[in-house]
Amino acid sequence: MLVVKEILEHPEETIRRLAVKHFDAKEAVERVIALDSTRRTAQQSLDASLARQKKMASEIGAKMKQGLKEEASALRDEVARLKEESIRFEEEKKHAEEAIEELLLTIPNTPHSSVPEGKGAEDNEVVETGGEIPELPADALPHWDLAKKYDLVDFELGVKITGAGFPVYKGKGARLQRALINFFLEQALKAGYEEVEPPYLVNEASGYGTGQLPDKEGQMYFAPLDNLYLIPTAEVPVTNLYRDVILEEKELPIRKVAYSACFRREAGSYGKDVRGLNRLHQFNKVEIVQIDTPERSYETLNKMLDHVRGLVRALGLPWHVLRLCGGDISFTSALTYDFEVYSAAQKRWLEVSSVSNFESYQANRLKCRYRTADRKTALCHTLNGSALALPRIVAALLENNQTPEGIRIPEVLVPYTGFDMIQ
Repeated sequence: MLVVKEILEHPEETIRRLAVKHFDAKEAVERVIALDSTRRTAQQSLDASLARQKKMASEIGAKMKQGLKEEASALRDEVARLKEESIRFEEEKKHAEEAIEELLLTIPNTPHSSVPEGKGAEDNEVVETGGEIPELPADALPHWDLAKKYDLVDFELGVKITGAGFPVYKGKGARLQRALINFFLEQALKAGYEEVEPPYLVNEASGYGTGQLPDKEGQMYFAPLDNLYLIPTAEVPVTNLYRDVILEEKELPIRKVAYSACFRREAGSYGKDVRGLNRLHQFNKVEIVQIDTPERSYETLNKMLDHVRGLVRALGLPWHVLRLCGGDISFTSALTYDFEVYSAAQKRWLEVSSVSNFESYQANRLKCRYRTADRKTALCHTLNGSALALPRIVAALLENNQTPEGIRIPEVLVPYTGFDMIQ
């Protein structure tokens, strides 16, 4: 949620920056300014009324001591009127505050100055590339055929049990999943992250805190009986650990890592290339979350990029990094980089990580603050990144490492799998 002070001080700049996200903020900004004027007027009137009541209360006592009962009675009547007036001013202020907050929930985060113009994924900027794309024979198999050949993933059985997008991992396929999770977690621990195991269901307050609610695109699974939502990413419960928390500056940065299953309806994705592991409703992911000061947050973002870069390099996958354009960046993010790996049999790039700085947008919703050295409170900056999402990593590993003898396992994973080939 944007900070009202920033909107009031820089309305034209706010409108200009939000236009990069193809969001016309003019009407919303004008409405926020008008509502804040109403709020401030009500507050001033309330303060003046309360001050008059306080002054009259002392005057009533003095009049009574002087035996001026009629004058004291008149003052009492005036105080009673002022009290009713104060209630009205308080209600006006409250209604204005509620209207401002409701309006702010509809306004996306302002993008960082480095976010490029653009309408969609085709306008994202490739900022870095690494690794070598393997040359596979003409009869190379896509991962869904490899999964069937080696009995690694059963998509049909998942349909039977639940539905499309809920695969069953079997045998060495399941062990490869577990190996990747453990490898990613261990690498995060070595990088100074603390592991947490969060709930997979969250309440409305948590969803609002990180910006998943209001669910504008209908992407979250909802359990209406208990009014709980299945998490689309561990970012939601992990970041909400610090909802309504005031941290000490010396505690920052906060570094957390969590493995979780993730659940996404992927509404509106039908018709896209969703075959195999490319797009699922349930998948596993290791998530890294940091909370830091505004002064350090972009340095922290770069360190998180370094961490993810190290993971894809260790797996021996061809990769590139995209800076997302205004039309493709999320509602809540100020700056996002996507990591994609090349799936050689499909001959396409697959997104495996998004690393984002939300600046103070989530922190304002969460009321996540820190106490500075001079004992003032300020909003934190929040960041997160996939490190990594498993399904497309598995897809690329299976395709890129296929040989006539079987599928080679990257050396870094062998201690976790207990085998170096899938045969």
